[in-house]
Amino acid sequence: MTREKIYLFDTTLRDGQQTPGIDFSVEDKIAIATMLDEFGLDYVEGGYPGANPTDTAFFNEKRTQTASFVAFGMTKRAGVSASNDPGLASLVQAKADAICFVAKSWDYHVKVALGCTNEENLERIAESVKAAVDAGKEALVDCEHFFDGYKANPTYALACAKAAYEAGARWVVLCDTNGGTQPPEVRAIVEAVIAEGVPGDCLGIHAHNDTGQAVANSLAAVEAGVRQIQGTLNGVGERCGNANLITLIPTLALKRAYSERFETAIDGERLLGLTTLSHAFDELLNRSPDHQAPYVGASAFATKAGIHASALLKDPRTYEHVPPESVGNFRKVMVSDQGGKSNFINALKRRGIDVGKDDPKLDRLIQIVKEREASGYAYEGADASFELLARRTLGTIPEFFAIDGFRVMVERRFDSHGRVKIVSEAVVKIIIDGQTVMSVAEGDGPVNALDLALRKDFGKYQHEIDDLVLADFKVRILNGGTEAITRVLIESTDSSGVRWWTVGVSENIIDASFQALMDSVIYKLMKNRHMAGKIAAE
Repeated sequence: MTREKIYLFDTTLRDGQQTPGIDFSVEDKIAIATMLDEFGLDYVEGGYPGANPTDTAFFNEKRTQTASFVAFGMTKRAGVSASNDPGLASLVQAKADAICFVAKSWDYHVKVALGCTNEENLERIAESVKAAVDAGKEALVDCEHFFDGYKANPTYALACAKAAYEAGARWVVLCDTNGGTQPPEVRAIVEAVIAEGVPGDCLGIHAHNDTGQAVANSLAAVEAGVRQIQGTLNGVGERCGNANLITLIPTLALKRAYSERFETAIDGERLLGLTTLSHAFDELLNRSPDHQAPYVGASAFATKAGIHASALLKDPRTYEHVPPESVGNFRKVMVSDQGGKSNFINALKRRGIDVGKDDPKLDRLIQIVKEREASGYAYEGADASFELLARRTLGTIPEFFAIDGFRVMVERRFDSHGRVKIVSEAVVKIIIDGQTVMSVAEGDGPVNALDLALRKDFGKYQHEIDDLVLADFKVRILNGGTEAITRVLIESTDSSGVRWWTVGVSENIIDASFQALMDSVIYKLMKNRHMAGKIAAE
């Protein structure tokens, strides 16, 4: 039987950015778009060009290689032609493959929010879609508040959906903007839309999670006939979040109720990277992953109940709904974890490191990683540090240099005008080819001073690290009190445009930072010699 395609549309960079506490920089958006594109999603919505400097800069160039890159924005204003609307012009001129228009489909909002007539709103939808199509862009229309609008005035809500479809929209997306619609309602309303002439293979669902049912509502819409799902990584989004693609994707791929009827762009091999994608995104947000997240959480395949553990040892299927390795996760009860071992072998192979499953060095690596993660390290978001650890454990890494010691001083003093001034100074002693070099530097804070001193004089390697740039620096306190364990995550890049992440953990924030800085420099030297960085270069 031929399976139907479900298209996956990610709106992390647009709707997800409305999450309280999240404010993506352009560099953050580039990194996330690359992660989404490499994972294999069909659409990556990047934001609202023209609405703010970050999104405008982000759309100066196309940010995906395979996925359709989508710009989001309003339909044209009432009383202005499409060709004379500056907002529409920004969307058309953006370096995007597609444009997703947000359109009111609840007559109450048309009157209160837009202040135009129902007929003018329908014209706005149709003319905007035509302008996008004429510009060679794929057009999508998010029918905002569609389900509430349908319940209030089904005739008008349907008219909005049909106006978008008949004007040439590839996708008409039904939005549960307030997140209060229930799964049976979603199914019935989607079926009504299809019955009125908008085909299911042109319909999408955009569900919010205000009653905890965004995933359930998305699946109910699929059952009713929609063929595009919009959502975000880890369910981020305003208020209670959006439909969680990290939960939806494996459900569609691994549950027979869906996998026998539908397919997505995420095949079994790509699905192995699901846990890594989820955790890497959380690390970029500088927050701890949800241990109880379905499929990818640290506790998703863990148990401490004796009777459960005993049954798991006999047959994992007794208490596991899917094999943990199918989504790149680990079983947490087995002492000898073959699934975990296979996962390590796959991760190492992707980095060009071949190791046999019976190699005792592999067991040692797994043991080290588990011990380090228990003490606070997180390697899902620090690919370079993981690769260096693996290469040190399984083989060797050239000793480019050694650190004889470092010292960091922070002084609070008054300048000649009586103003408080904080001065940070660092001293680092490096040994290269038996020669000790001491470097001193002042910086904007102790970590910056340490970084400048570390890289001030690298002898014969200096020219190799001149283009090394620290793009981001994140600190997380892993427990409370002044004696807290600190994790530092550093993002680095160089003139090739490649990015890599390193991690350090210590009771001392300066020591944790130094660990991550050291890994970054060593990784750069390894990368220059084509001895590391296979994944970063893909």
